[in-house]
Amino acid sequence: FTASQHLSFPRTLPLSPCMHLKAKPFIRNTLKVSPKTPPPVISEGSDLTLSCNVTRELIHPTYLSVTWSVKKGTTSEEILTFGPQGDVVTGSRFARRYAEGGIRLVPGRNGVFELVISRMTTSDEGNYECNGTEWTHESGGNWIKIVESTKEMGTVAVTPTEPNFTLTLVAEVNPQTTAEPTELACRVTNIANLPLVGRLGVSWEHTSLPGGDPQTSHPIGSLDANGNLLPGSIYMERMKSGALTLSRVQPNTFKLRILRTQEIDMGQYVCSVSAWSVNSQGDMVKTSENRSSPLTVRWDTKRPIVNVMAKRIREASVGGSTFELGCSVTTQNIGDAGYSVLIQSQDSLDSTVRTIMTLSPDNVVQHGGATDPNRRDNLVLTKSGAAEFRFRLAGVQLSDRGYYWCDVTAWTKQQPGQAWTKASSSESNKIRINFLENGPSFSIAIKSDDSSVYPWETAKMECSLSVSGSSPKTDDLAYEVKWFFTRLRGGPTSVQVASVDRFGVVRKINRNSSSDPVSSVSSDSGEYFCSVTPWYLSASTGAWTEAQELTSSKVFLAVKFAVWDSLKLPLLYGASASLGVGLFSLVLGLVCAQCCCRNTAHLPRSRNKLMDLEMD
Repeated sequence: FTASQHLSFPRTLPLSPCMHLKAKPFIRNTLKVSPKTPPPVISEGSDLTLSCNVTRELIHPTYLSVTWSVKKGTTSEEILTFGPQGDVVTGSRFARRYAEGGIRLVPGRNGVFELVISRMTTSDEGNYECNGTEWTHESGGNWIKIVESTKEMGTVAVTPTEPNFTLTLVAEVNPQTTAEPTELACRVTNIANLPLVGRLGVSWEHTSLPGGDPQTSHPIGSLDANGNLLPGSIYMERMKSGALTLSRVQPNTFKLRILRTQEIDMGQYVCSVSAWSVNSQGDMVKTSENRSSPLTVRWDTKRPIVNVMAKRIREASVGGSTFELGCSVTTQNIGDAGYSVLIQSQDSLDSTVRTIMTLSPDNVVQHGGATDPNRRDNLVLTKSGAAEFRFRLAGVQLSDRGYYWCDVTAWTKQQPGQAWTKASSSESNKIRINFLENGPSFSIAIKSDDSSVYPWETAKMECSLSVSGSSPKTDDLAYEVKWFFTRLRGGPTSVQVASVDRFGVVRKINRNSSSDPVSSVSSDSGEYFCSVTPWYLSASTGAWTEAQELTSSKVFLAVKFAVWDSLKLPLLYGASASLGVGLFSLVLGLVCAQCCCRNTAHLPRSRNKLMDLEMD
């Protein structure tokens, strides 16, 4: 009940001796709210203490609560409420700040309550109020508000205090040529008025050098108060690859690093450092920003130079030999580089240039369009050193004659994994392949194992060839062989006996099956010679080439007439027949004598028994 209320009953209520009414006690309004006026102006970052005295006369068991609020315009927002049960309830906007200790409640004696707001910001400005409320607690557990009183404490203005500091931008690593690293340091010194929880952020900016093109400024990137990197659109890819980095190496030092500085990086650099503080909602907000003086980064631009020297390692003096070319590369004003090589040739100094082979900076070999697919195994292009290359051509041909050289291009990379950037290129001196087509030389010889034979014996003759000069492989040689026979020594007429073509096919002209007269007869007597036509696979042209026909000297084969050999068989047959007839006649005579002229007289045994016994 308020102080102006009291117990009353309706007049229409009938009185009854059995009715009993219990009246609630009358509670007077003794609540007093006495706030202490805060300072009207306070510096940003300072603490504000809001003191409020809330009392009442303790006649009945009542409870108190106190609430602080801030009013901006017509809108009032509660900051914190304490009581009536001794609990603390914060406004939604101040809950995080209270949890982090930015708002503290300090209960005092004799009804004095203090609310301390730390690190005041400009968003904390407003008209502060203090509200005191008296409560009663019913037996059912409900709290009933008895009376409340709200008093204005006063308006508080917050004077912003911008952090003050000094910026110094220096080049710790200054490039002297292209592709060298760059390192800039932005140092923050003489820091003042930075809140305890304040932080620093940085942003970098690049402006091109004055020249023919208009100067343009581009943001490189920034680091906010939480250390989040925000790259500029132009430099995003370089930051992703690590070619350009922004970092904070110390609380008050920021660095910009460029791994391989290019000509487009020359210009003026500026670092802007911003101060950040926590607002009443606990969020980081930028409070101030300072810019450094521009720092110019430039160097004397020197054109990258590539020099290539070619030298002959192996000379191709004849067809089929191997030609080898070496190229050495030297550079100026270029850092670490990769090289691509083109092996080029032309028949004469004013003819069309052909690309034989290529080697990329990643050591990938490819054949040019002028390369015969059937000869790719004869071509080799390798990297023999850091800046040395070798080209080898095996089995040179007449079509390979001409001038050969290396076309080398130097490439650079900002970072491993990035694309190659062309720096410069150059051609070497030209090396000439020039040789005459000198095929192999052949010589022929003929020999016989015997110069005279008897009839029916075998005579073997060999026709041999020897090769001199540029000797091809055995598989690259073939021969056409012809055998001739002249019956009379020195006779003008020759008869072909047999032939073998270069494919190995044998053709028989007479009864003899080969150049070996087997079972010679008297008609085989005469002079023999061979004629050979060599064929070889030309290393210069790659085609089969017919050499000059060669004719051997003549060998004479004599077939002897053997008298004894011709008569021994008839004599043997005659003697055998005579001996057979004689033996037959002798046997026949003996048989006839025994049968026709036998003595039949019988001599008695008794006359000469001893003789009879001996005869038995």
